This record gives sequence, structure tokens and C-alpha cells, in this order.
Amino acid sequence: MRVLALAVMGLVLASAATAKGERSGEFDYYVLALSWSPTWCALEGDARQSPQCAAEADFGWVMHGLWPQYHRGWPSYCPTAERNPSRAMTRDMADIMGTSGLAWHQWNKHGVCSGLSAADYFALSREAYGTVTRPEIFRRLNRSVRLPASVVEEAFLAANPELAPDMVTITCKSNRIQEARICLSKSLEPVPCGQDVVRDCTAQDALFEPIR
Repeated sequence: MRVLALAVMGLVLASAATAKGERSGEFDYYVLALSWSPTWCALEGDARQSPQCAAEADFGWVMHGLWPQYHRGWPSYCPTAERNPSRAMTRDMADIMGTSGLAWHQWNKHGVCSGLSAADYFALSREAYGTVTRPEIFRRLNRSVRLPASVVEEAFLAANPELAPDMVTITCKSNRIQEARICLSKSLEPVPCGQDVVRDCTAQDALFEPIR
């Protein structure tokens, strides 16, 4: 009986962590995800011939998304009465998101859960992106380096004194530095991340490639 109860609990928790179709506007805080563009290009973008990865693009930390988050888990694909963004709206986000396609995807999956119109969600996303100082040292790299992921977090903390270690996390993918994720309140004040967000990459030799 106890084994069955534990199994049921596991299914409930798994479902909560990847909730879909939850009520729009009902969430606890935002996660601002900043993706290191050279990593995404090396792992995915180059194969797609994405304009984000063109030599003249000069992207470093791009905004992956502004994600409504629960203290445990997150909503996605929420029903909303708001209109989808126009092509002009998504195109205008490409300067900080890399492509209009990413802007559309982020609205479709996460923005619909914000309780905002598409225009207001993109305006808030741009505002959130502007609240975080991206450490300039990473733009000055002229060669690939291997470093502990904790060094990247320390750089963000130094550039943003209002952040505490439990408000930012660094993720890795294929042993490369992937993203910096910063937790913000609905009014974009820094807040502690939930336990499912705050887990840092522990790699000691993660690859960090320079801007192309």
C-alpha cells in the first residue's frame, strides 16, 4: 500500500512540474532565461542555418524567455482570450531574442500564461532583459575557454549586486555553458528561485565559446 501511495505521489509531482493548460495569470514569479548564443548555435542553430548564428549577428546573451513559474513547477500553454502577436511584434523582439520565431514560440508556450496581452508581455520581457547587466567580460573573450560554471554565476553576481546566489542559476548542456536564469517577481524585483530552478550546473570544465 505504501509503495502504491509513493508511486501516485510521484506521478502527481511529475505532472505538477510540467503543468499544461493552467489558468493564465496565476503564478508566483518569473524566470528570465538568458541563453549564451554561441552555445545554442553550436548545438542547434548552425544546423538550422538560423540568422541568429550569422557572422554579422554578434549575439552574446540573448533572451530565451520570460517564464511564469510556480514555487514548484511551471504552467505552459495556458488558455487565453488574448490575441496572438502580429508578425511585426515578434520581428521587433529579434534584437534581444535572436529570431522572431523564438519570440513567437515563447508567447505560445509561456506568454499565454502571464495574463498579459502579447504587446504587454513583450514589453515586460524587454524591460526584464534590461534590468540585468550582462557581464562585459564574456563579450571580450577571443578564444574558447573551459571554466567552472560557478565562475559565470560569480560574474553575474558581481555585475548585479542586487542579486543573491539563490536568485540566479547557471545551466549547462553537452558540457557547455548554456544559460543564466534569474528569478524576478511580477514587478521584476529579484527574488529567490524555487528548488526546481536553483539547481546549478556543477561542471568544473564547461566549454565557453566566444562571440563569433
